[in-house]
Amino acid sequence: MILTYHISDVVPYINWAYFYFAWQLKDEAEQRRIRSEAELFLNELNNTYCTHAIFLIFNACSDGEDIVLESGERISFLRQQTIGSDFLCLADFVSPRKSQSDKIGLFATSVDIGMESDFDHDPYQKMMAQLLADRLAEATAERMHEEVRKRYWGYAKDEQLSIHEMQQEHFQGIRPAVGYPSLPDSSLNFLLDSLLNMRQIGITLTENGAMRPHASVSGFMLSHPAARYFSVGKIGEDQLQDYARRRGMSVDVLRKFLSANL
Repeated sequence: MILTYHISDVVPYINWAYFYFAWQLKDEAEQRRIRSEAELFLNELNNTYCTHAIFLIFNACSDGEDIVLESGERISFLRQQTIGSDFLCLADFVSPRKSQSDKIGLFATSVDIGMESDFDHDPYQKMMAQLLADRLAEATAERMHEEVRKRYWGYAKDEQLSIHEMQQEHFQGIRPAVGYPSLPDSSLNFLLDSLLNMRQIGITLTENGAMRPHASVSGFMLSHPAARYFSVGKIGEDQLQDYARRRGMSVDVLRKFLSANL
């Protein structure tokens, strides 16, 4: 499923706290000033640029630290190994029994590439456009996820949350993104791309799994009521080798992608 939004459709979903943090603004008056400028800028861009989302929802079941799609494709995840952690893995939030018809969602969101390339003539506008593009990609993921929960997947049809409550993650399930603490391996983008065909919304990947445009988000959607975010943290050589086996990749290649976790 591909969704395209006008900028004005997703502006209400922007988490401005991260925008202020990017500008390193703590003073409330300065935050109000920069937000006012940003909203005027976004209004000017509304008829020129769009944001995009692509997602698929698969019947799935878990098998250890893997989630197996109905097509037979395996998605491998990492488990916490640090003493004192809860030893969680994202696969824990999908049933191991096929009969329960559990599901998993895969997604990516992005903005028109012009928001990153059309303002090189003005350093201030370039920075403003880039930081807003980042927020719009995240806001698009927020709106898309809401529509998935209430309509396309429909496991929370009666959900009645404000945008602030959504940003506080009061909804059922989670939306872990590649590169974040529970999904530190950016090479998963290659697997996501093979299933989603991200080019349909203008996303291409570098050899390191980074997305272009930079203002893009990718990841998974899990519906289990007990699902929560966590940090994988440090992993040992034993898990690295097992993960490489499950991913069908070399240990040396994955060592580069997971260097911060080793």
